[in-house]
Amino acid sequence: MSPILLFSIVIIYFAVLLLVAWYTGRNSSNESFFIGNRNSNWMLVAFGMVGTSLSGVTFVSVPGGVATTAFSYFQVMLGYFLGYMVIAYVLLPLYYKLHLTSIYNYLNDRFGKASYKTGASFFILSRTLGATARLYLVVNILQEAIMNQFNVPFWVTTLVILIMILLYTFEGGVKTIVYTDTMQTSCMLLGLVICVIYILHTMNLSLGDSFTAMINKHMTQIFFTDPDDKSFFLKQILGGMFITITMTGMDQEMMQKNISVKTLKGAQKNVVTLSFVLLGVILLFLFLGGLLYLYADFLHVSAIGDKIFPVLALEHMPAYMSIIFIIALISALFPSADGAITALTSSFCIDILDIRQRGNLTEAQQKKTRQKVHLVVSFIFLLFVLLFKYINSASMISVILVVASYTYGPLLGLFSFGILTRRRVNDAVVPVLAVAAPLICLFLDTYQAKVLGDYKIGLELLVINGLLMFTGLLLFSKPAEKKLL
Repeated sequence: MSPILLFSIVIIYFAVLLLVAWYTGRNSSNESFFIGNRNSNWMLVAFGMVGTSLSGVTFVSVPGGVATTAFSYFQVMLGYFLGYMVIAYVLLPLYYKLHLTSIYNYLNDRFGKASYKTGASFFILSRTLGATARLYLVVNILQEAIMNQFNVPFWVTTLVILIMILLYTFEGGVKTIVYTDTMQTSCMLLGLVICVIYILHTMNLSLGDSFTAMINKHMTQIFFTDPDDKSFFLKQILGGMFITITMTGMDQEMMQKNISVKTLKGAQKNVVTLSFVLLGVILLFLFLGGLLYLYADFLHVSAIGDKIFPVLALEHMPAYMSIIFIIALISALFPSADGAITALTSSFCIDILDIRQRGNLTEAQQKKTRQKVHLVVSFIFLLFVLLFKYINSASMISVILVVASYTYGPLLGLFSFGILTRRRVNDAVVPVLAVAAPLICLFLDTYQAKVLGDYKIGLELLVINGLLMFTGLLLFSKPAEKKLL
């Protein structure tokens, strides 16, 4: 496949994004950048969030992982489904009741300023690590497929892609992203379906025949019943539920889009619809993974893991399939990166710099500050993508889930304690507890063989982290003062 043609496709795709950004970003304000003027259509938000929730990591790593973990990832998705129900009927009513622009303002109201800053800081850390890991995976594929042919360094490729994202999010923010994510989700899902149809047709297999072949190769097992195994179904389902509650419900990037919907009922429709759609989409990704390995055996190709899909699509399929793969891949890339950069800009401006609370700043001055932060966040993304290139992990989805377990645990503990109890916390101690809980988890994870024997910690590490934070808050709290009649 000609790298010049693939490069041209990327440029054309980006030009379309810029056109959409120009149209939606006209006459934008800080309010439209941060929360889309609270006027987003819930159906557009729901569909666009499919792409944001999946990202390039799902597009590549979930199919690639079928060879080693079969269909066990669907256990995690069942947990995601339960998590979305908690978000829709517990967290969203709270956020709408308080009319929040940043969800971490809840921590300020409930506990105090130190808790508020701690929550926002952990979000910034978590989202930066997670989003740059996702970005690295896709940029690396584009580098190997296209840019290496032109002898362009990896850092230049990353910089150019970040500039592209910066250009179409700089003005419109959330208002623009709601529309661009919808377009990109459509391209990604269409590419996924076409890849499935192509492989079935090429191998002359029906859906039933292909599924039977996967069963024979032991690739379709969903539920694992060994309690000591990391893939034990209860661990996966509970871990998936709490990952969704934290990585979506307590994450400014994801909730920024939800609270941009005009009404609570519309936002709840968005989340419930998203939960059902994702179940079907992940099943399709897993099925594609099985097909890719069947196709690899058919062609005697030995690629595995994150490399299986790119290798087959770019080296062993016709040119038009390579083009479809690249379009689908960059469609998975941009929603996970553009929303993260926008949300991190919003959170830093609102939660750390307090630009909306400082009465001495005009709208124009706030906008100038926001744009400077936007540039700095993009530069930080560049540095972290280069760091992941240096680390070069075999499976980025496992890296992202581990990072989430450590960094979202304190948020889980803080929000849970605030919602489930009425106790008053010593606000000054919260930052110390938020650092201590992940460090204890790191110790447990590192020495689990000595401490826990044959038991292997999986996704429940996030729950343990949250429980440690919750317990610490309980120890440094006292009963709420009774109101006088």
